[in-house]
Amino acid sequence: MYQTRRSFIKLAGASSAIAALGISAPSIGQSANKITFTTSWLPEGPNLFAYVARDKGFWKSNGLDVTVARGSGSGPTAQAVGANTFMFGMGATPTVMVQAAKGLPITSIAQLNYDALMGVGVLASSPIKTPKDLEGKKLGASVGSGEYPFLPLYAKKAGFDFSKVTLVQLDSKVRDRSLIEKLVDGVAAFGSSTIPSLASNGVDVRFMLFKAAGLEFYGQSLITQTARIKAEPAMCQAFVNGAMQAIQFVMTNPDEALAIFLKANDEVAMTASGKNYARIGLGLTNLTNLVPEVTNNGLGWADPAKMKSQAEIVLEFAAGQGAKLPEMSSLFTNQFAGKIKLSEAQLTQAKKMVEPYRKYVAS
Repeated sequence: MYQTRRSFIKLAGASSAIAALGISAPSIGQSANKITFTTSWLPEGPNLFAYVARDKGFWKSNGLDVTVARGSGSGPTAQAVGANTFMFGMGATPTVMVQAAKGLPITSIAQLNYDALMGVGVLASSPIKTPKDLEGKKLGASVGSGEYPFLPLYAKKAGFDFSKVTLVQLDSKVRDRSLIEKLVDGVAAFGSSTIPSLASNGVDVRFMLFKAAGLEFYGQSLITQTARIKAEPAMCQAFVNGAMQAIQFVMTNPDEALAIFLKANDEVAMTASGKNYARIGLGLTNLTNLVPEVTNNGLGWADPAKMKSQAEIVLEFAAGQGAKLPEMSSLFTNQFAGKIKLSEAQLTQAKKMVEPYRKYVAS
């Protein structure tokens, strides 16, 4: 049982979106080991670990009884965690940075994966082989999507003239379909969502990643209220431990992890492409975790230099006027990360498991 204290967070400077949600800010102190957690989206590969952590007993073995709720986007998730509607959550790292810059008292306490897979997707048969080939072509993009603000910077780094690209504004709900029907030549999107969606339905797709041009963003962050880190460090450590143990498991036992996930989410299992959708999403997520941060420092650990660089880019291109990033020590911490590590045998196994998914993001 954890010793907790009751205190209230003053959401000074929080964005107007919180008010729109009608969320009040209850006290940080919660019932001993009852934990509320929200994913950033519907059940899919990047959040599959949470169902494994809950149903395989990783959180339970750390003394926690965790309720997993489904999210509706990284922005709303960050806002809900900032308002303490949920004690913990997960969100795209760039979006977490945007919300923190707008005043939300949230901190990243571990990385869940290490590449947002932002990029430009094209059909595998497309004559577009390099970013330069986008010149003179139609690029579908959704203004509300997380990668959209960084397109001009990507063009600059990748060496093509963005003014020579015809930008077609699309609703995110029809973006993938527009590519399939060849209404556009490519789409700007998160590969972590677009690739599984298309590939699981038999559409061969290939992504040119922002990362290949030197524009790197981490994937999903595990977040909580900044004040909770000091108020309840044992709880935070237990939660991160359970999450990282689950990620270690899904990286080395993807088939069993997928079975656990499908059992927990009947609506995914019942659809014709659901299993394949989740499998591809998990494969891509596991692929992004095979990075030096993990192999050298352990699961969840974030490179301070990379976090600082990403935060500066986010502030300049995505946070909006008047935004101000908090101190880096408030934006993220490695205090709870790096405790769970892959053995050499597990690392070898994980590398073998992700090989079928490299083809989707080959530069």
